[in-house]
Amino acid sequence: MSVSMSKEKAAKTGSLRAKDIIITVVILLICVLSILPLYILVVNSTRSSGDITGSGVSLIPGLNLFKNIATLQDWTATGKVEYNALVGYVNSGIIALSTTFLTVLFSAMTAYGIVVYDFRLKNASYTFILAVMMIPVQVTSVGFYQFMAKIGLTDSYLPLILPAVAAPAIVFFMRQSMKSSFPLEIVEAARIDGCGEYRTFFTIAVPMMKPAIAVQAIFAFVSNWNYYYMPSMILISRNSKQMTLPMMVNTILSNDKLADFGAKYAAIMLSIVPVVIVYLIFSKFIVEGVALGGVKE
Repeated sequence: MSVSMSKEKAAKTGSLRAKDIIITVVILLICVLSILPLYILVVNSTRSSGDITGSGVSLIPGLNLFKNIATLQDWTATGKVEYNALVGYVNSGIIALSTTFLTVLFSAMTAYGIVVYDFRLKNASYTFILAVMMIPVQVTSVGFYQFMAKIGLTDSYLPLILPAVAAPAIVFFMRQSMKSSFPLEIVEAARIDGCGEYRTFFTIAVPMMKPAIAVQAIFAFVSNWNYYYMPSMILISRNSKQMTLPMMVNTILSNDKLADFGAKYAAIMLSIVPVVIVYLIFSKFIVEGVALGGVKE
């Protein structure tokens, strides 16, 4: 009897090990597939255009990074492209940081209100938010642009920043996070102690929502940093002092007369440096925040 049980236990252990090995291999494969394009981009930014077109894909970095950056500067100096990395960093940073702050703040406040307060249209308001989340921005972009043109807000950052106060997807995530980890009793205790509603939110709710806020701040920053569609529609004058970094990179990639692929890859690589830095600094919050927001009701 004991021999058969030990054999069964050994078979079960072997099956679990095989399952763990398969899962590990799949995860490593997905990791490689995710990182490889980024790595190839960085490698190509260090290679010459002749190497890229002649030998194709390579995993070995070259020695032409600074030469490619110098080529970008020459293109700018001769008026071939509207590209200035420093100006692009500043412009994209203003938009990305401002929209991230507004998005996270107002989304957290909206989710807090839906979870904590009881009012007649509570469920209807949440359903409306979910419905708005299903509407793609391209559907409303033409009407939005016409409205901005009528009130004279084209060539301004305001139409790119102020709409960030309404972010249905982030409200949904924040609400899910609060439903799974936020104790309503602590709000009642704060009210009994005489704490005001805004003070309760900023001193009690916000610290408890830190993982969810952090992960959504990361996603919002990355999304707004890389956003090209709406800035290219609103900033119609194409003034180089106003253009975001993705718009500047597009002026290079869309110019067929510029055949230096090393410089083009260098421009793309420079545009993603802040995104990579943000991910490296705040990556510890991503797993925790996604886990909290993904809990089913």
